[in-house]
Amino acid sequence: MRRGTAVVRRYTVLLALAVLFIAPLVWAFATSLKTTSEATRMPPTLLPVEPTTAAYGTLFEGTTQTPVLRWFANSLIAATLHMVLVLVVSSLAAYALARLEFRGKGLMFGMIVGTLLVPGFVFLIPSFLIVDSLGWLDSLTALIVPGAAGAFGVFFLRQFFLGLPRELDEAALMEGANHWQIFLRITLPLSRPALATLAVLSFLGNWNDFLWPVYVIFSPEYFTLPPGLSILQGAYTIDYPVIMAGAALASIPVLILFAVTQRYVIEGISRSGLKG
Repeated sequence: MRRGTAVVRRYTVLLALAVLFIAPLVWAFATSLKTTSEATRMPPTLLPVEPTTAAYGTLFEGTTQTPVLRWFANSLIAATLHMVLVLVVSSLAAYALARLEFRGKGLMFGMIVGTLLVPGFVFLIPSFLIVDSLGWLDSLTALIVPGAAGAFGVFFLRQFFLGLPRELDEAALMEGANHWQIFLRITLPLSRPALATLAVLSFLGNWNDFLWPVYVIFSPEYFTLPPGLSILQGAYTIDYPVIMAGAALASIPVLILFAVTQRYVIEGISRSGLKG
């Protein structure tokens, strides 16, 4: 009896949390199907009285100053390439710090982790000056490369790599394999949960980034969705259905990515902090 009560309570809490997280998505989609007058009506209506897709029509038509589909493509390209770059750089650095022995490894890892304690905005001006000197301003490169060598990815994968049995490396070395072969054929295949988790987190971080694109992108055709959608807000009025249609559009790739990698993400989060 007690066990049954505990299960009911557990599922009740999970259901409440699910509703809490899903409600904003439902509200955004429902608002995108309303007229402007209904979206600003008080008291608000949960479901549209007269559903219309006019907001999506306005969104997809776009203009030279508001090319929403171009912003969507820019966000998708930048977030995907940034994610791949993060996985490559972080996995290589994490493998060296977790599986190789060299002088100063502990100090180096401490310095890398120490950067996590520094507020991100401190790096804003130095990063801007570096991007400017490289000639990357007002290009997607400025959104893809900076941040690819972030400390979190290195720390996250290192913790996972430490949990892998060292006997696998030793056996491979005895068979004549080198560290590069061990990394590609043993470590990475066994680390798919951690890699999937880091992929989702890095994709989301780049996809939702607003401040950095505002600093380094000046032309509307190179905007990503977060700063681009802010342009849709008028100086005196806000077209809520169009804004919510943009939010619904921006949530699609994220939901697809999480649905595909959900099993790996849960496993990666549960295993990455087992060993320090």
